[in-house]
Amino acid sequence: MFPDPPRSGGPRVGILALQGDVREHARALEACGATAVPVRRPGELAAVEGLIIPGGESTTIDKLTRIFGMRDPLLERIAAGLPVYGSCAGMIMLADEIADPARDLDGNPQQTLGGLDITVRRNAFGRQVDSFETELEFQGLAPEGGAETPLHAVFIRAPWVERVGVGVQVLATVRAPGTLAPAAPNPGQTGGQTARIDPEVRAVAVRSQHLLATSFHPEVTGERRIHELFIRMIRGEA
Repeated sequence: MFPDPPRSGGPRVGILALQGDVREHARALEACGATAVPVRRPGELAAVEGLIIPGGESTTIDKLTRIFGMRDPLLERIAAGLPVYGSCAGMIMLADEIADPARDLDGNPQQTLGGLDITVRRNAFGRQVDSFETELEFQGLAPEGGAETPLHAVFIRAPWVERVGVGVQVLATVRAPGTLAPAAPNPGQTGGQTARIDPEVRAVAVRSQHLLATSFHPEVTGERRIHELFIRMIRGEA
């Protein structure tokens, strides 16, 4: 599943390999010079410098973290400052709050790992048939002094962010369904309030210190700048 390790001596980045698009993230990491490793057990988690929680089914990932004994180790490492990037379902797993959590047969809501002071809404843009692509203005992709260019993003049953807390930076937004067009991010939006810049705008990429999350899937388009940003975060360069 995973490519041969690169020769660059890049950081060792784990991908939570319980469910989801693990292989695509592995290819993106390797293309950026990192070593991608699957993480299914606590010992594997202990050996990585950063972690990606991939897209997939957030309810399934939630259940499998507990079945594989990963929930508590993940909580501990996130609290200790492990850099983590979550895409799509991974964003949901990193959110402190879900606006519309799925519930089991006993009525218990799904759990998240948390760490990002945000509220997300699952499948917010609609079903699989409502998937779409758009160009985003995304902050912080280029190294310091570099020019920013729009990022091509694919949204598949994607969540969006409805609230950001103190210290959470909105990196990219889109317009709500029916008016989908790129919208400029609001770098000053870090208070405990809604992440909407106006009634038609939704936040789709956020960061708080060592945690990064996107609603979309950069790993499926050949877009490498999100993974490059995450590697710079791991190295303390961003």
